[in-house]
Amino acid sequence: MTSIAKPKAVLFDLDGTLIDSAPDLGAAADKMRTDRGLGSLDEALYRPLAGSGARGMLSIAFGMTESHPDYEDFKNEFLDNYQQAMTVKTTVFDGVADMLLRLQQSGLLWGVVTNKSERFTIPLSQQMALFETAGAVVSGDTTPHAKPHPAPLFEAAKRLNLPAQACWYVGDDERDIVAGKAAGMVTVAANYGYLGAEADVLRWGADFVIHHPLELVDCLPKA
Repeated sequence: MTSIAKPKAVLFDLDGTLIDSAPDLGAAADKMRTDRGLGSLDEALYRPLAGSGARGMLSIAFGMTESHPDYEDFKNEFLDNYQQAMTVKTTVFDGVADMLLRLQQSGLLWGVVTNKSERFTIPLSQQMALFETAGAVVSGDTTPHAKPHPAPLFEAAKRLNLPAQACWYVGDDERDIVAGKAAGMVTVAANYGYLGAEADVLRWGADFVIHHPLELVDCLPKA
């Protein structure tokens, strides 16, 4: 591997990378089932597709695709449910808080780049103490393009007053690695997130693959 310089900031995807929001996302879809007199599904069924948002949750809850004539109505109902209960069961992944503290102790900035819309990202980040030290929070609709387009990553770097190449990007989906590479960032695949059974992380071509948040610290060059 070509020598990699120590970054000045690390940017992270949100769901499946920093926070485990699968329980609340699944609950928002499951409420739609129980409201219709259908049986509740196990949370474990929703988890693998939590990173796909409404599309993933509705596919589990109702076997519904975006081509379904009622999809938009169901999607809006799901989003309303989720907005009303975003942090009931959502937690920070084990090791994330310690990892972020160690990055900051090393003089690094950090931020978030997510495809979650500002409608959810802003209140969620305000409700969770973890994000008090984030230097930038960029949502899926902050720029005209969402990941895998690099525009949100460029925006985050700009907010940190850094060139994109001075940042690393960490995410648990292939689109995160595609976006990071397009932005000229060193990329890290988080293998503990919502990958699903069919994901082949090694094929994504990330510079590093980590299986626990604290492993990120060990990836940083010492000088």
